[in-house]
Amino acid sequence: MAGAASPDHLFGLRNSFYVGAYQAVITGVQAIPARAALSPDALAERDSLLYRSYIAIGSHQLVIDEIGPGAATPLQAVRLLAVYLSGGAGGKESEIRKLNELLADDAVGSNPILRLVAGTVLMHERDYAGALKHTNSGGTMELLAMNVQICLQLHRSDHAEKQLRIMQQLDEDHTLTQLANAWVDLVMGGSKIQEAHLIFQDLSEKYPATCLILNGKALCLMHMGNFEDAEGLLLESLNKDAKDAETLANLVVCSLNLGKSASRYLNQLKLAHPDHMLVKRMSSAEDSFDRACQAIS
Repeated sequence: MAGAASPDHLFGLRNSFYVGAYQAVITGVQAIPARAALSPDALAERDSLLYRSYIAIGSHQLVIDEIGPGAATPLQAVRLLAVYLSGGAGGKESEIRKLNELLADDAVGSNPILRLVAGTVLMHERDYAGALKHTNSGGTMELLAMNVQICLQLHRSDHAEKQLRIMQQLDEDHTLTQLANAWVDLVMGGSKIQEAHLIFQDLSEKYPATCLILNGKALCLMHMGNFEDAEGLLLESLNKDAKDAETLANLVVCSLNLGKSASRYLNQLKLAHPDHMLVKRMSSAEDSFDRACQAIS
């Protein structure tokens, strides 16, 4: 008689990470029993989830300090991401060069965490085609979910739907499949908005109310024209993380639709995330307005 399958000690950590419950990941790692016999791959995944969670809450330097030069490829990739996100323009260019060197190495270039970091960095650079080059072959649910995000950024909802179908065939109930489904539904609009709202509502009943889940629910309500309830969810999200980029950006849009001043949220967004797309669009609009005023003065 075959022995019982060993428990997956990382299952809860993964799902917490996917929904943005980063502190739950950090504390959850400490709660894994010392007697749990994790394989080398599982240990690398555990540490990757831990350090990516620290990056997500802004503790870049802790990650940089704790991951040494002898660490495995996945952790080297995570450290590279921490340096990239914490550095200036010169530092970012240096990390992109290092990233390309790792990707070109036949021995490690196919590592899924490395490819995920490549996709993340290139999405930050808004090089979506370049990001897709490294994530397109999939291999993990995270890479497939990133493919969905990239395709939506490229305004190719048809390709995003294809990636979603692959995820659904692999595991329809997977948290990332549900999230990807909601992202696609939001872009498709119409009756799909209600379906997206149901997905985020279901996630909010299973997991803590994270910024990711609250923003998802708020976006659905904004699409449905319910800006007052959306504002309430976004303020709840702001209480959880006063610097969360998507919360601040969505509060700008929500406030404008409610006829309220959005300047405080926009200023916070400019200070915390000067490269955010909404900041750049607003700055471009202001420049265009100034040029138009000068032309007619």
